[in-house]
Amino acid sequence: MRNDYHMHFEKGAYDEKWVEGFFRAAATQNLDEIGISEHSHTFPEFYDLYRDTLILDDSPVGRFQRQWLKTNKFKYTVDEYFSFMAKIKQRHPATKIGIEVCNFRDQAATAKILQKYPFDYRIGSVHYIWGWGYDFAEIKDEWSRHDLYEIYDCYVTEIEKLAASGLYDVLGHPFNLRLFKILPDFDVTNFLERAAAALAKADMAIDVNTGTMYRYPIAEISPYADFMRVAAKHKLPVIITSDAHAPADCGKFHDEAAAYAKSFGYTTTLQFAGRERKVVPLA
Repeated sequence: MRNDYHMHFEKGAYDEKWVEGFFRAAATQNLDEIGISEHSHTFPEFYDLYRDTLILDDSPVGRFQRQWLKTNKFKYTVDEYFSFMAKIKQRHPATKIGIEVCNFRDQAATAKILQKYPFDYRIGSVHYIWGWGYDFAEIKDEWSRHDLYEIYDCYVTEIEKLAASGLYDVLGHPFNLRLFKILPDFDVTNFLERAAAALAKADMAIDVNTGTMYRYPIAEISPYADFMRVAAKHKLPVIITSDAHAPADCGKFHDEAAAYAKSFGYTTTLQFAGRERKVVPLA
């Protein structure tokens, strides 16, 4: 099966004509099925969790993130998302309804929101380290203010917290810490093993994500090869995704990512519905 469960409508609107572009791209890529995984920052229900998690002080990071929260965020309620997707599913019945949730400090409060809605799958992603959005190019200088070993340790600790919460089906873009080509000169094996063990215990899949190939300087698929080897050893399932933020990117580099996964011995992927998963051939 050729599916792509990681994409977002945020660069457009809940406009059926604009959204149709994702399905045209999916047809071009010969995808059997796509799923939308709107960011949690689309929804005002999560606003207080961002306020609780992010650095929002008068530092460069805080000033940027305060403005980021005000820009094109919290536009639709989760109910509005499901209503819009019901219209989309009238034309494209196989479409899945997902969500990508940030690593909020308060996972208990996150659970209270998520349990109200019948998502087909939930992606949990580490977007913040100590409340700093490490993948923002605008505040990339913050990388130089921290020890890289401590960054990796915090990142993996956040994965462990997401896994332990039991709320998520997939870890989004694992180890995209490499996105700005700031690479460790120390042995990361313990970090990779810790992450894989936590995900295996939680029965979570990993997101083999091409977004870091075409959106960031590293130009590689996440997770990178060292973690893919560890993931395969721990028998973590995979999904192949584009992390598309615009219609034309739906399914982008699917063939390359599928071949990449197969090079580590993967022959299957997952199909989701109502948070139940089915193992299907990887194509």
